[in-house]
Amino acid sequence: MHSSSILSIVLLAVSGLVLFLYAVSRLALALRQVVGERVKNALDRFTKTVPMAILAGTVVTTLLDSSSVVIILAIALVSAGALPFRNSLGVVLGANIGTTISSQLFAFDLGQYAVVAMLPGLLLLSLSKKRPGRTAGRALFNFGLLFFSLFLIGEAAAPLKDYEGVQAWLLKLENPVRGAGAGALITLLIQSSSATLGMVIKLAAKGLLTLPAGIAVMLGAELGTCSDTLLATVGRGRAALKTGLFHLGFNLVSITLGLLLIAPFTALVLRVAGQADVARQIAHAHVLFNVSGVLLFAPLVPLCQRLLDAWLPEQEPGAPVLALPAR
Repeated sequence: MHSSSILSIVLLAVSGLVLFLYAVSRLALALRQVVGERVKNALDRFTKTVPMAILAGTVVTTLLDSSSVVIILAIALVSAGALPFRNSLGVVLGANIGTTISSQLFAFDLGQYAVVAMLPGLLLLSLSKKRPGRTAGRALFNFGLLFFSLFLIGEAAAPLKDYEGVQAWLLKLENPVRGAGAGALITLLIQSSSATLGMVIKLAAKGLLTLPAGIAVMLGAELGTCSDTLLATVGRGRAALKTGLFHLGFNLVSITLGLLLIAPFTALVLRVAGQADVARQIAHAHVLFNVSGVLLFAPLVPLCQRLLDAWLPEQEPGAPVLALPAR
């Protein structure tokens, strides 16, 4: 592999990744500006029961296109006393379902048509004199930019099929632990499980990643996404910390089961989506994994609440701090 070829591939791939991360953050910001207060009201109003909280988390995550944003918002509301701790657990579960919508969209090859969204968005952003119009334009432009950035990543990856060393390394990701470790590390570094999944789906679409490797990396990405939500709990009180710990515990248990059962799970994905291409199979695997995890945990929410409350009981305002007697 020539050094100039390596450099051009790396530069194009990194450019696509930078654009993706920018588009995701700006799209989430624009959507929050459009539906921000409505989201808070919806989370307060439609989270009275666990099923309703799961549904609310799913819908809001689909609208905002970021499970991390929704979970961090839930943590902030819990910290402010605007959302009961128990209700936030259902929101966390729903957010894990809502984030699978992104992977389904990424599996469509829409990058070459990105201008259809970007051009009207740019015109709205430039010509609109009112804030709602500019915000809508920003959201539309960044939605198109999201798919264009994935297109760049895919184009950068295409030449890698000609290099046996790269193919051999990617095949090693079929090892569940190695693949999950790579997914967790990448997500931890770039702070976006959506970006990790987007790259996985595009590599699979170019014939560089197999289904077992894609599933393993996907499992790791689910773990890596816990980092930003745990950071959001710092200094926000015990109720917010318990919400973050529930998210971590949910992912740890789900991922552990996923790794232990990865062979039958892969067989299930092939049975459900065997006629689809590998990119679409990975997107379907993401849906099956997250929905299965939510179905497993939903009946356990009251138990999880009691365990976390017993481990981290709320301190009453003004309660004295008992000091241990000196020895």
